[in-house]
Parts: sequence; C-alpha cells; structure tokens
Amino acid sequence: MRHREVGELMTREVVTVPQDAAFKDIVRTLWQHQVSAVAVVDGLGRPLGVVSERDLLPKSAAQGDFLRLLPASEVLEREKAEGTRAEDVMSAPAVCAGQDWTVAEAARLMEAQGVKRLLVVDSADTLVGIVSRRDLLKIFLRDDDAIRHEITGDVLDGTLQQDPGAITVNVADGRVELHGSVQFKSLIPVIERLCSGVEGVVDVTEHLDYPVDDAPVP
Repeated sequence: MRHREVGELMTREVVTVPQDAAFKDIVRTLWQHQVSAVAVVDGLGRPLGVVSERDLLPKSAAQGDFLRLLPASEVLEREKAEGTRAEDVMSAPAVCAGQDWTVAEAARLMEAQGVKRLLVVDSADTLVGIVSRRDLLKIFLRDDDAIRHEITGDVLDGTLQQDPGAITVNVADGRVELHGSVQFKSLIPVIERLCSGVEGVVDVTEHLDYPVDDAPVP
C-alpha cells in the first residue's frame, strides 16, 4: 500500500518573518497575507518558532486590566505582552516534520503537541513548507473507486494473496463493506486492519464467512 507523504500535501509558499521582526510588522504581515500564523526563521532559513494570532493577543490584553489580574505564575503571558520582536512572542521551539513523513506520523505529532500546523523541513533543517490539519484531511477526499481498487488489488490480492473473487468490496463515502468468505477466521481481523490503513477509509464493516475456526481459545 502506498501512503502519501507530507511533502505531497504541504503548502510550499510559507509566510515567514525574521527573528528580529518588529511586533507591528508581524501584525502587518498577517493581514497582508491573510494567514493566522507566520514562521520565524533564522538567517539560514531554519525555523525557530511560530507566531500566531494567539501569541499576539496578550499585547492587546495588556492595554486593559487583564494582565494585572493574572496570578504571578503567569510569567509567559506577561513576557509576551511586553515583547516587541518575533523572538519575544513566538511559540518555540518550532514543531517540525520531514517531507517523507506519512499522514499518520504528522497527525500523531500534531495531536501530541496540540498544534494546528507543522513546519516542514528538509535534511538540512531548512524550511520548505507547512502542513495544516486541513491538508492532512485531504486524504478523505479520495475517490471511492480508487479505495476499492487498492483494497482489492494491493491488500487482498497483493499482501494477503487472497482470491479477489471470493470477497466483494463495496465503498461508499469512504465506508468499506466486505462480503464473502476466507479460509480461516484468524484472517478477518488482519483484513480489517489492513483495509482501515488504506488512505481515505473512514470505516470498515465485514460480513465474512469462514470454514475453519482457528481463533485461539481464550
């Protein structure tokens, strides 16, 4: 099975600012490019962090009574409110992915780090793109016929060497239904797992018969 890589889904034109970019220049850049965040890079184009609208909000809040009401422990918010350059207000270090990462690897990192986007770097750690949650979701726009063809050809015939004629594969809106029979009961969870790993699959339901029950006795 082929899994698309981050390099195929990412946006290559990344809006960046240098680490010494002034606060107002960052805001102006966000407005001009209609983006919610910019990457902060060093002189060699290596990502140092990200400045999002959320990182800039403490400055607005500081003009009222918000920060004066914060506990003394909220040091980071105070520092960002007082920051005047990108390196003062950015979220760092930058959370990055490689171009050859799979969608699953990128999604797991986003979930673990609680971020909406990943900066993509090459082997020299130079920024080459950015991938968002929305980009990763593109795999679920995959055509049902393409999903069915991959399951029938790559999974059943190729990986498992099953007779494709023994199993009917129906796909509708990414939901897979399997009808037919296999030789051994133990193959059923394997088939389900492999079908679930095909890009664009939302759900797998099986209606498979088997003549040999080789499942281990609990």
